[in-house]
Amino acid sequence: MGHVLVSLLLLILGMIGCINCERPKVVNIGAIFTFDSVIGRVAKKAIETAVADINDNSSVLGGTKLSLIMRDSNCSVFMGSIEVFQLLEEGAVAIIGPQSSAVAHMMSFIANGLQVPLVSFAATDSTLSAHQFPYFLRTTPSDSYQMAAMADLITYYEWRQVIAIFVDDDYGRNGISLLGDLLAKKMYKISYEIALPVQASHNQIMNLVDKSKLIGPRVYVVHVSPDSGLKIFTIAQHLQMMTNEYVWLTTDWLCAALDSSKPIGLTSLNFLQGVVGFRQLTPQSDQKKAFESRWSEFHRKGIVNFELNAYGLYAYDTVWVIAHAINEFLNDAGNISFSSSNKLPDLEGTELPLGKLRVFDGGKLLLEKLQQTNFTGLTGPIQFDSDRNLVNSAYEVINVDRAMIRRIGYWSSYSGLSVSFPEILSGNIERNISLNQQLNTATWPGGKVEKPRGWVIADKERPLRIGVPKRASFVEFVTETNDTHLIKGYCIDVFNAARKLVPYEVPYEFVPFGDGQVNPSYNALVNNVAENVFDAAVGDITITPNRTRNVDFTQPYISTGLVIVAPIRSTKSSAWFFLKPFSWEMWCVTGAFFFFIGVVIWILEHRVNEDFRGPPRRQLITMILFSFSTLFKSQQEATLSTLGRMVMMVWLFLLMVITSSYTASLTSILTVQQLSSPITGIDSLIASNQRIGYQVGSFAHSYLTESLSIPESNLVSLPTPEAYERALLDGPTNGGVAAIVDELPYIELFLRKPGDFGIVGQEFTKSGWGFGFQKGSPLAIDMSTAILRLSEKGDLQKIHDKWFCDGICATQNTHKSEPNQLHVRNFWGLFLVCGIVSIVSLFVFLLRAIRQFVRYNWKQRDPSSTLEISRTGCSQSVYRFFDFIDEKEEAIKKIFKQHENTQPQVS
Repeated sequence: MGHVLVSLLLLILGMIGCINCERPKVVNIGAIFTFDSVIGRVAKKAIETAVADINDNSSVLGGTKLSLIMRDSNCSVFMGSIEVFQLLEEGAVAIIGPQSSAVAHMMSFIANGLQVPLVSFAATDSTLSAHQFPYFLRTTPSDSYQMAAMADLITYYEWRQVIAIFVDDDYGRNGISLLGDLLAKKMYKISYEIALPVQASHNQIMNLVDKSKLIGPRVYVVHVSPDSGLKIFTIAQHLQMMTNEYVWLTTDWLCAALDSSKPIGLTSLNFLQGVVGFRQLTPQSDQKKAFESRWSEFHRKGIVNFELNAYGLYAYDTVWVIAHAINEFLNDAGNISFSSSNKLPDLEGTELPLGKLRVFDGGKLLLEKLQQTNFTGLTGPIQFDSDRNLVNSAYEVINVDRAMIRRIGYWSSYSGLSVSFPEILSGNIERNISLNQQLNTATWPGGKVEKPRGWVIADKERPLRIGVPKRASFVEFVTETNDTHLIKGYCIDVFNAARKLVPYEVPYEFVPFGDGQVNPSYNALVNNVAENVFDAAVGDITITPNRTRNVDFTQPYISTGLVIVAPIRSTKSSAWFFLKPFSWEMWCVTGAFFFFIGVVIWILEHRVNEDFRGPPRRQLITMILFSFSTLFKSQQEATLSTLGRMVMMVWLFLLMVITSSYTASLTSILTVQQLSSPITGIDSLIASNQRIGYQVGSFAHSYLTESLSIPESNLVSLPTPEAYERALLDGPTNGGVAAIVDELPYIELFLRKPGDFGIVGQEFTKSGWGFGFQKGSPLAIDMSTAILRLSEKGDLQKIHDKWFCDGICATQNTHKSEPNQLHVRNFWGLFLVCGIVSIVSLFVFLLRAIRQFVRYNWKQRDPSSTLEISRTGCSQSVYRFFDFIDEKEEAIKKIFKQHENTQPQVS
């Protein structure tokens, strides 16, 4: 009996399980978006069509039908929040939408709490991330891709600064913020932002856009909704901002608006002439063409009165994404259920019906199935990455030209800008952004194909504010005259000359910086440019690494560097002044060679030349004086041997080079006044540990303290050239300085006045003066080009000579710490050749002499005295060899000849 009861119980439980596991006949899905909008009108019909197609095809959901519940949010966060609760109350397992990013933020919080996936076809805000909103997915490209495309487009055309116009909500603010970050990485920037209220009126838009005309950039990036965006261009045309000096770039909202318009409406696109924008790239396919044909049929039958845009295609695919995921969910779970959540607060005593809210038990599983989506829809391959975004999004780059929308290229997340169709849609998924980005020629506002400059420096209503230092000393460079308040100086003349070569008008005004009592801080002047107090800075501004981080400098218009000026004294002539052209090593080596050549010539000539024979005293005098006499070309002895003549030829060449070099060096020393100073350069100045002067306001102070680690106590600021002179004359022992470190142009001007001062050592830094402009200012590049042209034509030198050279410049007071003496290293090659030739000649002479000596001994030997010769030893042979060499070679030859004549004839 017990077994029968157990079997019956198991049968009942199995039947109940089968009933619970049966696939539901209907699954509810919701959709929330703004019906009466450019995107909403198309999306509503596309979603309804997709639901009908899925329900007509029983193989998609295995007999289960989709029940679509749609609500109109009317672009209201409040309405969207209420309606999402209504949809969840009706048992929706997934929600399509919304199209507004602001509404999507609020709905995503609710979807997270009740574990219902939210799949949007139009909310592109990149801050809707999977980390914060795990139940949010989107089937349209995120703005992170679109803003990367916009940044690439701006950098492709090299527009350093742009103005952003955006709707002041989550969609607009976050998109432009992302664009600003991407541009900053490329050293570009958004210089001005125009935030439009969500429901901005015509007058509000006009006033905000009109104010931007006072800003220099003329490149506008428009990131608004497609419902109100076209109004901006009608206003821009009214403000005469659609001319050839302006550039207008838009995100994909423009194509959404234009694609939805009737063809008859496109004939009035003249106000959009030259606009460049993006359109989501949806590749052509048979499936897409078939749907476009169906849409044309809807239009013909009067079902719709608007055209299909990309958001309609994404809306259609969104329904299919949800349908495929629900099918996989039902295959695994088999049932849909909701349950109460203990996370909802118990609000007793209130009328809020929170008790009706239920958590979707299968929400996590359905979310997994959605993430695993992998099929091809109307918009192409559909897959999600880890952040719930579509993988490898791409755009068309479009250009409005003569009331037509023309494609000029493509952008994809892996290949950047290109005129070729992105390979990703053909299956290649490797990221390969080429440096050679390319687009076809675009037509810009005004109908021109030449790329607009994209900025206007200034106009007469708002001229450039150029800061100039009001110097108290060295006013020849730049200052303001107290009586006429006229800005003048060498630097001003260079600026005006360069400005005339810039190919456009540059309205400007000079603004003095400083009080004129002391020289201003040049670092502060440069910082004012970076902080937008001044548009530029003109003057004797040294280009330093720290300053280049804050502003853009032009090409240097004068080379400069830090030098040392110190008291100097004239060198008094002495009786040994003639020794200065050669170093002491050179004198020693030259003297040694004189004796060496005398000895070599004596050895080579002694056996053949009567002038080198005679008493020992005479031979010694001849040997010593011979080489010296060659110096004056008055030697009486002539060389007869071939080896001697060869040595003399090399020696005379060496002597000619040495004497001419000595004469040139001595002439230079006698011609140029020689000056001396105990300081020979920056190293000796630092080692002396004495007080050093520098100019007030100069960068020399920071260089001496930071780069050379000189203590502050050793540095003295000096305001004027008169203070320079007093400090140098007083010296470090009387409260003055041992030397002054300043830039070369100032020192040249200081040395124009007669005095016992001069530049010692060499320049120990290399830099230049330039004009500073705000970061990214195109005027810095054009002014650099103008400065180079001035340099090529010689105009820079003429301006310099006008201010600083009254016939002779002050550089003649430059003192070098060591005279230009001639050293052995200057002639070591000649000495080496002469020495080698001499030694080789001696070696050949000895070989020849030894050969004659052996022959001579052989001729003179007595056969009976062989034993006696062997006993005499080697020392006697050496003595006999020297005696042999001392004999005249002619006498030896006669002995050989007589010996040959006395030999018996063999018959």
